[in-house]
Amino acid sequence: MENGAGYHFSGPVKAFHESRLPELAIPVGYAALIEALHLRVPLPRTLSAVGPRHRQYQKDGWNIYTPRHAPKADLDGHLTFALKHEGLDLAVLKALFRTTGPTPIEEIVRATPTGIYARRIWFLYEWLLETELNLPAADKGVYAPVVDPDQQWTRAARTSTRHRVKNNLPGTPSFCPMITWTETLRTLTARNLAERARAAVADVPADLLARTAAFLLLKDSKSSFAIENEHPPQARIQRWGRVIGESGRRPIDLDELLRLQRMVIGDARFVRLGLRQEGGFIGEHDRDTRMPLPKHISARAEDLPSLIQSLIAFDRLVAPNLDPVLAAAALAFGFVYIHPFEDGNGRLHRYLIHHVLAERGFNPPGVVFPVSAVILDRIDQYRRTLESYSARLLPLIDWEPTPNGNVRVTNETADFYRFFDATPHAEFLYACVERTIDVDLPAETGFLKAYDTLRHEVANIVDMPDRTIDLLFRFLHQNGGTLSNRGREQEFAALTEQEVAQIEAKYAEGFLSKSLRV
Repeated sequence: MENGAGYHFSGPVKAFHESRLPELAIPVGYAALIEALHLRVPLPRTLSAVGPRHRQYQKDGWNIYTPRHAPKADLDGHLTFALKHEGLDLAVLKALFRTTGPTPIEEIVRATPTGIYARRIWFLYEWLLETELNLPAADKGVYAPVVDPDQQWTRAARTSTRHRVKNNLPGTPSFCPMITWTETLRTLTARNLAERARAAVADVPADLLARTAAFLLLKDSKSSFAIENEHPPQARIQRWGRVIGESGRRPIDLDELLRLQRMVIGDARFVRLGLRQEGGFIGEHDRDTRMPLPKHISARAEDLPSLIQSLIAFDRLVAPNLDPVLAAAALAFGFVYIHPFEDGNGRLHRYLIHHVLAERGFNPPGVVFPVSAVILDRIDQYRRTLESYSARLLPLIDWEPTPNGNVRVTNETADFYRFFDATPHAEFLYACVERTIDVDLPAETGFLKAYDTLRHEVANIVDMPDRTIDLLFRFLHQNGGTLSNRGREQEFAALTEQEVAQIEAKYAEGFLSKSLRV
């Protein structure tokens, strides 16, 4: 099979799998390789094809190129096109290398031993399959980055003298989500949000900042449970809030994840703690047959020890060298797709976001960004973000129902959880963090300042205990700044009409004239 000559590459088509092309065009790059080699992999979010006209454009999930971009219709041509124009899709590449075996890849390298793309392909084969090809070490050629830093997120490069490349992959062979640089991410990363957060609290008195942090922490804990449609007792919410407040202080390992699961579950009489011993899915059951109706199928139980160790290695060895928000997105969403536990996965997934941000010093000391509260506000977008990969993954998982209404996965799926396109997840998380810094942090601080001022003003009008002022504030807040008839007639009947009018005016001055999140 000389240089992939035995593979049949498609001519012009109007449809590819379940996708329609914008016009009659020839699939190229990953699309051509997936089709020709019958690869069972999640389709890239954007595919490429060569159209008949000299017009390059993007539409309906397709990049349409001009005839002058057309690669040679063989394995080398389409692989080179993919690396040059589409970036790295490690799930596709690993499946491809397993399918081709070593010989065609060795032939590509021998044909152009100094070629940048040939040496990148060679390195990726050995890195992904953790084996060596029958090739001597390269002795010529300019050192080239494995990942094009203008296309995708990278880490500090490590030199591979054997291939004469610089390995800047943002992960390990066992866990390496890829993130494509979009205009949204370029804009957000350039804002230096960590510095903006520090500036936002720089002039806030220490006692006020401590109270702000406590409010934000409770808000995040409460929202994290609400996302899961749970409404636990206040004591449990506060306990989980304290756990979030300690995020980043302990390294993540399996024992720590098990400790956190016990903390988040509380009463575990009806939940088996620890790594799952059977399959898992997210979805519903048919009402009549109890047949599972999955929206997402979790990693196989037998793959969990390896996958969790891969996450731990990523957190310890790779994440410290990466942009904190992007690292948090890769780690946390990787965890939730694996879904290693019977229960508690969602809250632990969001804990991991806090863990990475806190460990890297991204948020000001003692302050937890209420990311869960923003997610709750944007719950539909959060679900779409999760489905951006789950929906592409689901058709590739072969499963059968079990007698207890669960699923049993019957094919190899571990690599699907090791390599996923985390671009939508990174965009979503960065936008959430931006909101907490630009809106929530100053709003909570502003609210407490206004509240302290109101308490002082009320005390100047009438002598009243703090807890009574608190109750008065709740009455005013619940009734749009006006003391209700019940309040006037019962709890605050002792106030005169003039005092009520003065207090309502002070409330309006402090809260209704400002955009405060109360």
